[in-house]
Amino acid sequence: MKPSNQAHQTILVVGGTGKTGKRVVEQLKSIGHEVRVGSRSAIPSFDWANEKSWDACLTGATSAYITYSPDLAMPGATDAIQAFVGLAKRRGVKRLVLLSGRGEAEAQACEDIVRESGLEWTIVRASWFNQNFSEGAFIDMVLNGAITLPAGDQVEPFVDVDDVADVAVAALTQDNHSGRIYEVTGPRLMTFADVANDLSRATGREISFIDVPHKSFITEMENSGAPEEVVWMLDYLFATVLDGRNAHLSDGVQQALGRPPKDFAAFAEEVAKTGIWEKR
Repeated sequence: MKPSNQAHQTILVVGGTGKTGKRVVEQLKSIGHEVRVGSRSAIPSFDWANEKSWDACLTGATSAYITYSPDLAMPGATDAIQAFVGLAKRRGVKRLVLLSGRGEAEAQACEDIVRESGLEWTIVRASWFNQNFSEGAFIDMVLNGAITLPAGDQVEPFVDVDDVADVAVAALTQDNHSGRIYEVTGPRLMTFADVANDLSRATGREISFIDVPHKSFITEMENSGAPEEVVWMLDYLFATVLDGRNAHLSDGVQQALGRPPKDFAAFAEEVAKTGIWEKR
């Protein structure tokens, strides 16, 4: 790989405490870059809902990794990305790396903003994360032994967050990724029943998949007290994105890193060893 000529950059990682962001932060620090963690708990703080907080985070930064929580498909995301990219350019940022969603028209509108910014850019367009089952919305289902989702027999090429972070770090620190869209997936199309089977093997206990009606699932999520934006995102993903549009593999990890992506079964075995899926 060609090294960056921007050695020891100051890199802003927006969403620096999220699934991909925290891994990107760790990697960048380990190779000697100055990192600003873009989160509400950091100093200076970053809040997508407070545009005034962006300036201190962007001033002096040379590059930025952009994740939008909870999803670029959310209403208002396009306006926020437009404003953020404009400010980044005015503050002298040279390189943008955007985490985007595979098969989401709204997310691709945000991609267009980054691509048309006049800055160096890379898009990392990801499928659903393996870590949704270990760090995200579905971990309690794994703990309870039943993945109850309105997914039917649709397939998804789940991608590992470690692979996503590796691609993002490469794009932030190396010069040969500029102008590239990396569509990153895992190596295998999987139904949610396949996911349950892999989790069962890894944990040594039975984890089933139960298909439930979409409306019932959303009502249950609302009744559980889940945040409104999380309910909205899950409603959108299961009603819109999980319709077969993403039922194909992409080789973005191989293109960016020169190696294959991690398989879900390997992910499940690694996580099972940590004990986080053991019944409490």
